[in-house]
Amino acid sequence: MNLLSRIRKFLHWESAPKPDVKLLPEIYPHLKPFRLPMILTVLTMMVGTIGYIIIDDFTLMDAIYQTGITFTTVGFGEIAPVSNMGRIFTITLIIAGFAVFSSAVGILVAELNRGNILAILKERRMLYKIARLKKHFVVCYHNEYTVEVTKQLRANHIPFVVIDPRKEIHEWAKEYKYPSYLHAEPHAELSMLKAHMSSAKGMITLSDSISDNIALIASVRLFETEHSLPNAYYIISSAETISDIEKLKKLGADTVVSPTKLTAQRVSAMAARPDMENLLEEFLYKSDNPLDMEEVFIPKYSWAVLKKLKETHLRDITNTSIIGITKKDGKFLSMPKGDVLITSECKLLIIGTQKDINIAKGIFKQRDKPKEIRFV
Repeated sequence: MNLLSRIRKFLHWESAPKPDVKLLPEIYPHLKPFRLPMILTVLTMMVGTIGYIIIDDFTLMDAIYQTGITFTTVGFGEIAPVSNMGRIFTITLIIAGFAVFSSAVGILVAELNRGNILAILKERRMLYKIARLKKHFVVCYHNEYTVEVTKQLRANHIPFVVIDPRKEIHEWAKEYKYPSYLHAEPHAELSMLKAHMSSAKGMITLSDSISDNIALIASVRLFETEHSLPNAYYIISSAETISDIEKLKKLGADTVVSPTKLTAQRVSAMAARPDMENLLEEFLYKSDNPLDMEEVFIPKYSWAVLKKLKETHLRDITNTSIIGITKKDGKFLSMPKGDVLITSECKLLIIGTQKDINIAKGIFKQRDKPKEIRFV
């Protein structure tokens, strides 16, 4: 291990993640039109060097130098006396150099007008940016729901990548301030690799077409299987009808949201209990509120398994409250009493500050009864 490696290890200085080379778009095929000007440039330099050596008996370095300043028409003059034949040769060399330079400029302008090279360089920069993301969401298909979802993700400081197959994604990304985006088919494996799914937290598919959502959910679950990542990603999808909701859940979606159903529930809640709705708006839906709500998983080895809720003394220690329990079979119990047992692999819905919720997570992950509880 060299000195630089030791210093990097001592400082915990890690290199920035980079995308796989195979994922980067190839720029070399778009540089093929420049091959002819490059070949002509080399040939012209060779002919000019040989010509000055033969005609005016220049040394090799003088011939290369004279050919270079003549070919590029910089106008430095002759470095040594040149014969009439040498001057005719120089004029021919200047004309050839101007022709090669003009053709190269024309090719460059044509390629820039096509936009291929700039688009590739932009995509390469975007892939390097996406490779640095962790615990991000991949949001598929741009529409009005995507705009609102990404606003909330930004407000809560949750990283995300937007994928859409339409060319307008570049304009939409600029208009709606998508920090990371890809112009690609979301269900393709290459797109998932480019979106850095190996470090993603989940996928959100918001297409208006149920077939797009089905294809994407199936592709993500297949991606998990092929890369040995069973149920690694939390998939959220949208659907219009009840039958579509059930269909998407069977295919592997963790949560299916129906805009129509959500709107109806929200409106009815406002009509029935407007004060409660205002309370939720104030404390749960805003990103800068002190309260948070999260499900805490209880592992098999946890000391809290088969303990009553009141025996955990969670409120006394962490200042949080358990407002619901999801059993292993999926049954949900709201506002459980203190005599309810905590079972293996259930989920506790806890409300409190994020700091207190993290403390509660740590307590439930312990195998032995925490010392704090022994003295309560």
